[in-house]
Amino acid sequence: MLKYVPLTLTGRHAMPNPKPLILSFGSINIDVTARAARLPRPGETVHGESYAVMLGGKGSNQAAAAGRLAEGSGIQVALAGRIGQDSFGAQARRELERFGVDLSPLREDAANPTGVALIGIDGSGENCITVVGGANMAVDETDVEAAAQWLERTSVLLLQLEVPQKAVLAAARKARAAGAIVVLDPAPAPEQGLLDELWQEIDILTPNESETFQLTGIRPESADDAAKAANLLLAKGVKAVLVKMGSRGVFWHDGTQSGLCAPFSVQPVDTVAAGDCFNAGLAFALAQGQPLSKAVRIASACGALATTRHGAADAAPDWKTVETLMAAQPER
Repeated sequence: MLKYVPLTLTGRHAMPNPKPLILSFGSINIDVTARAARLPRPGETVHGESYAVMLGGKGSNQAAAAGRLAEGSGIQVALAGRIGQDSFGAQARRELERFGVDLSPLREDAANPTGVALIGIDGSGENCITVVGGANMAVDETDVEAAAQWLERTSVLLLQLEVPQKAVLAAARKARAAGAIVVLDPAPAPEQGLLDELWQEIDILTPNESETFQLTGIRPESADDAAKAANLLLAKGVKAVLVKMGSRGVFWHDGTQSGLCAPFSVQPVDTVAAGDCFNAGLAFALAQGQPLSKAVRIASACGALATTRHGAADAAPDWKTVETLMAAQPER
């Protein structure tokens, strides 16, 4: 049986600083988003209705969403990663600063451009995305060393897989050794799976339905399916698993306790940033010292609210809006 490690900011996860820090280590993109009644089929061109050029990338989306939630809370939010020395990089800086994100750990890369995501969204809110990683794909252990002071005082570390896994592993090791809670969004799920050493450095894994299938071979179409998948992932060494099942809610398992968080009822218009806002909400709750069960509910509310707005980072809700939704739809 796996040893239970309580996922609150006590014991090994005690915060060494009076001001909690959420650090996102990962990708920074600019999203070029086109909207059309439907997505094109292979080889087809469709006429779009509008387009926008906005902040994106899972690392920056999670940082921006956490920054908006944390405004006025006393919780600090920072971002580590790479941007290019180009106009998209300058835009990313401006946008992230608008969300209150500290960019001191962020590095500029003279040899590679800022990452770009080309996004198509249809009339029902479904999307398809092509990512050109640029500077994100050059992130390595030197970025971890450059952000060492931040990683060593982080309360919650947010990780994703839009930068090389070796850098993700190095960041997880450094932060976790200093007492941080390490949260990994396994997106995009790699075909070859996670590095063997990475499993042991993850406190909370947050796969969606497709990522769960990629990592376990199980499609989580019910709570029972999600429980089976979670057990497989726990056996690999992670301390807790949150299986995001969309309209079926979120199944969570921490090795000792488990539960199903019912979905919030909202009218979705755009699903692009739902997962990133979910993880930001999770980090914000954990940085406050909330137990995992309550943190999952807060995260679910954040993810649901993100689907009611267009855009990626701009879809992130503030804390007052999250509180209002949770009060209007009490836990069942």
